[in-house]
Amino acid sequence: MKSTVPNFTPILLGSDFNVYGMARSFYALYGQPVRAIAEQQLAPTRFSKIVDLTLVPGFSEDPAWITEMKKLKQEYASHNEPVILIGCSDGYAELIAKHKAELEDVFICPYVDYQLLKQLNNKESFYQLCDQYGLPYPGTKIISKADYHKHQIAQPFGYPVAVKPANSVEWLDIRFEGRKKAFIIHNEAEYRTVIGKIFDNGYQSDVIVQDFIPGDDSNMRVVNAYVDRHHQVKMMNLGHPLLEDPAPGAIGNYVAILPEYNEAIYQQLQQFLEQIEYVGYADFDLKWDERDHTYKVFEINLRQGRSSFYVTLNGCNLAQYLVDDYVLDNLSDQPLVLGNQDPTQWQLWLGVSKRTFKQYARKNQDKATAVDLIRRGDYGTTFWYRKDANFLRWLLWKWMDHKYAQSFAKYFHLEKG
Repeated sequence: MKSTVPNFTPILLGSDFNVYGMARSFYALYGQPVRAIAEQQLAPTRFSKIVDLTLVPGFSEDPAWITEMKKLKQEYASHNEPVILIGCSDGYAELIAKHKAELEDVFICPYVDYQLLKQLNNKESFYQLCDQYGLPYPGTKIISKADYHKHQIAQPFGYPVAVKPANSVEWLDIRFEGRKKAFIIHNEAEYRTVIGKIFDNGYQSDVIVQDFIPGDDSNMRVVNAYVDRHHQVKMMNLGHPLLEDPAPGAIGNYVAILPEYNEAIYQQLQQFLEQIEYVGYADFDLKWDERDHTYKVFEINLRQGRSSFYVTLNGCNLAQYLVDDYVLDNLSDQPLVLGNQDPTQWQLWLGVSKRTFKQYARKNQDKATAVDLIRRGDYGTTFWYRKDANFLRWLLWKWMDHKYAQSFAKYFHLEKG
């Protein structure tokens, strides 16, 4: 049964898994399709009756983006109901923040100011904030393009090391053979080759070189949070990724998340978000470092995560917090919700088939817990939604499962080796 909520209009930007997960969260509240705008149609929102998608050429960047948004402003200028913009990628979140002053006379834009967003989106300046506020992160060396041209790229860590772009938004436009979201480098020759490819193919920002924290996917953690307009954290939900996508262009994308509760992580991230006066959704990636027994923060995404439907699946409807904050205006009176305190209520989130998960997830007690949840039927996915089920979406679901199985067969042992 859907909740009774006042009239409002959410507009999702994008067409990926994040968009579909948010559409499901809103649909669960008020049972109506959700409007979305994107540059291209991606599989997760295809053949859906709960996503009303409009495609706009060039919509992923300016000037096409702001041109279209000005048209949208005219459409909603006399709209009496609140209209909320929700960016479902780094790029869309940045565009909303960049143009917030032009948009917020018509739209609700639940994002930090552009200056803070640039600090947080750039890993180099984000780590400076981590230093300032006492948030642990991996040992880090910054390599600039000038350093590369001066042949000053020596790194102080033993191999393997992690190499990734400081500017994740700029990185989206960089293309070359072997490009990855992040690289795990095993020797000096490989290190120099990768650094060369990055800068020789047009990347202008800095490169992050990090001490590689030992351990596989099961040492990762993810936290999604919501911070209200008064900069108070109102929801935090911790997930324990048990498996990641091994494909080069998708490294870091979780495909299985077990709920977890850790009050120390919650307190640390709550303190950070409130100290920097954050607002809106936040998504943190962390990894357990057994060498000093701390969780190290890799990054913050200024949006809900690609796999964030695990939060709604585990009882914290992501859309509800926006509604309570900006539509009902009662979130400030509500207590902080720390998710997953009751293991008997846990729901495993899967982004791949049960078979693929069971075949590739590391064998340990957490996997055993996950398999038990599957056996009991206590699991779910972002894509498959009974209220949006039809034959074409079923076929697409099976096709995606098949492609994932092929990808794991091709890349998993190579990446882990």
